[in-house]
Amino acid sequence: MRISTRQQPTIQQPTIPQPTIPQPTIRQLGLSWLLFVMLFVMLFVITACNGGGNDSAQVPPAGPSAELTRTSYGVVHIRAADFAGIGFGLAYAYAQDNICMLADSLLTVRGERSRYFGGDAMPTDSVHGEYSVVVDYLNLHNFNLRNEDSDFFFKAYLDPSRLRASYEGGGAETRALLSGYVAGYNSYVREHAGKLPAACRGAAWVKPITVDDVYLMIAEKALHASGQLFATEILAAARDESPGTMGGDVRAPTWTAHGLGSNAIALGAETSVDGRGMLLANPHYPWFNTDRFYQVHLTVPGVYDVMGVSLGGIPIVVIGFNKDVAWTHTVTKAAHFTTFRLQLDSSDPTGMTYLVDGIPQTISERVVEVQSLQADGTLRTKRKIFRETPLGMEMAAGGLPLGGNAIVVLGDPNRHNTRLVDQWIAMGKAQNTAALRAALGRMGLPWVNTVAADRHGDTLYADYSVVPHVVPEKFAPDCLLFAPLLMFDGSRSRCHWGQDSGAPPGIFGSASAPVLMRRDYVSNSNDSYWLTNSRQLLTGPGSGYSPLYGPVGVPQHLRTRLAFVELDQRLEESGRLSMDDLQALLFSNRVHAAELVLPDLLAACGGTADQMLAGACAALAAWDRKVDAESRGAILFREFWLQASESPAFLSASWAVPFDPADPVNTPRGIAPTALPPLLAMLRATAARLGEMGIPLDAPLGEYQADVRNGVRYPIHGGIGDVDGVLNALHTKSSLTEEGYRGVAWGTSYVQLVGFDDNGPVARGMLAYGQSTDPASPYYADQLPLYGSKRLVPLPFTQEQILADGNVQRSTVSDK
Repeated sequence: MRISTRQQPTIQQPTIPQPTIPQPTIRQLGLSWLLFVMLFVMLFVITACNGGGNDSAQVPPAGPSAELTRTSYGVVHIRAADFAGIGFGLAYAYAQDNICMLADSLLTVRGERSRYFGGDAMPTDSVHGEYSVVVDYLNLHNFNLRNEDSDFFFKAYLDPSRLRASYEGGGAETRALLSGYVAGYNSYVREHAGKLPAACRGAAWVKPITVDDVYLMIAEKALHASGQLFATEILAAARDESPGTMGGDVRAPTWTAHGLGSNAIALGAETSVDGRGMLLANPHYPWFNTDRFYQVHLTVPGVYDVMGVSLGGIPIVVIGFNKDVAWTHTVTKAAHFTTFRLQLDSSDPTGMTYLVDGIPQTISERVVEVQSLQADGTLRTKRKIFRETPLGMEMAAGGLPLGGNAIVVLGDPNRHNTRLVDQWIAMGKAQNTAALRAALGRMGLPWVNTVAADRHGDTLYADYSVVPHVVPEKFAPDCLLFAPLLMFDGSRSRCHWGQDSGAPPGIFGSASAPVLMRRDYVSNSNDSYWLTNSRQLLTGPGSGYSPLYGPVGVPQHLRTRLAFVELDQRLEESGRLSMDDLQALLFSNRVHAAELVLPDLLAACGGTADQMLAGACAALAAWDRKVDAESRGAILFREFWLQASESPAFLSASWAVPFDPADPVNTPRGIAPTALPPLLAMLRATAARLGEMGIPLDAPLGEYQADVRNGVRYPIHGGIGDVDGVLNALHTKSSLTEEGYRGVAWGTSYVQLVGFDDNGPVARGMLAYGQSTDPASPYYADQLPLYGSKRLVPLPFTQEQILADGNVQRSTVSDK
């Protein structure tokens, strides 16, 4: 690995006196000539033996190289002649900032956590305050697996040989990118052996990687909304190598897609101040694992030039912009799996045969080995046997209405989805939203919507994610056997997944997926496609889109509603919006739940003789109904609403104005009179609890909500999101304690605001938690003050803008 740093100081060379060279004698000349002839003959023989004078055979081909430039806040700009070069540069830069986290995460996808940390240990969480590999934002019971269970799951569920074969059939640019990434990572590890951060210095598990490891890292990302949700059930269905031994307790599976979220707003020509497109991206992602974003700008001149963010282990821009179009993603409401009930063949006593249309089919088995570190330092090998069919891997289904002699398998179209990087490369080359939509037709995005705007003033919403091909007709009772688990009858082929022309096997193609293109705006905050524009509800053609894409005609989350309330109010007031308006919209920190319920609740407080309740009502009456750091009363309302919003007493009596499918933005609202007494009782109880904890009812939010880095406390604004109706969502690691809410788990992460002028993109942004997980890095906490002050900074895109940055650092990295 060679690094050359530019802008080195000029060194004045000293004048060296030339020595007098004595003239050779005749005898010395003769000897020199003889030696010269002998060397010439030897060189001729060597050249002949090596196939003549072919220069390419003498000089090994150069490895990948890249120009690596950092601007303010450690934002990385990588420029290379090819995709192998930008892969190399990105891996090297990412390792500079996050080597321990990435190396630790590779153990997870390889199934090697037990080998280094022991089978009973839990995944690494905040080593030296640096990083975590705990995935705790989707379905907690499945992701808090001990190491041995995690290893068995990943080694059983992901097959490197299948991934390898699939990538061989994919794009050459992707293969070059990933091979370059491997080389860049390995070069950094080799160059910095013994000099790594404290969390992994000297660790045997920081070691070179192969391209298979990168395949596994990408594959794991695709499973967040499917296979990983059912890790416990898949493990419970496996058996130990000893006959008849189950690998875990069998229970009824549960799943939820709650967790990751985002806000996205795209303005078009009819609503932006300059008639060009404009995009607000506000993904809500983890702050402390490899699902963290990383700010990058990747350039292959004349081929690919995109700035935005990547995810750890995915070496391409996933949310970003080029000179013509900007896009972002939000987690889709769609389901990305189904399950199937399979009827076993009673004539086969081994239980290894099932029936489809009465025809026997064979169940395959896979033996998985996991090595686990023992207390004495030795390794113990354990084995489990997993069963699967072409419809999916077997999962435990205790307590479900299966009937006799049947099993359940998980159908997961993302299990070996290798189209992700090809997909994002194609998106990065798009020149407008129409071309972006065409690129999305690869159907490689695993579980996200896409929202985009271009320089011409067009906007796009599309849920072109990987969704099983189950048309509405198949949701009839004879095919759909158990709706809560999306369980279909696998014994009849007509209930299996279908196929769209030109689409990957088993999923819907773009012609069957929700899409909306408009010149005013589109928006999504994780509800279904139905409410993408308040002026045009999207229901789909004919009988509608598959129910797997999400519900229509149902109440929307409060965060979704607030986005449209804010948009429509601001457009009514101003007619057209600027980038400053979108930034103010995001950080307005309005609590929509308070706006909907406090007028009725406070009116009911009037004249109460209960001093505790009167104090609570007074605090809420004085509150600004926001979650700014200085907002007083926000803690009281949050704690009250967390209880009230899930209370049967409130839900049964519900809202004064019920939900109206024709007005999903403004309904339901208000509190029905019958719900007021129990809600007031909850408010009083909340006030009493805060008093017992020593927290004033009007305490500023920032005094109890903060993130601490290297001993420095950073007050944090923001609310919960869907529950309380706050766009700037933030989830803390703990519920309220006497010291407050402890740390941030996930929420507002990368913020990207992009518009366009005649010269290209005009962008500003922020990565709330910073580029690095290393406490010794200057990029560990440097952007937290930006988040705390609601400040976005310019994102330099052109070479001129990059070089004009006051903190520019340039180097070249290469594999030579």
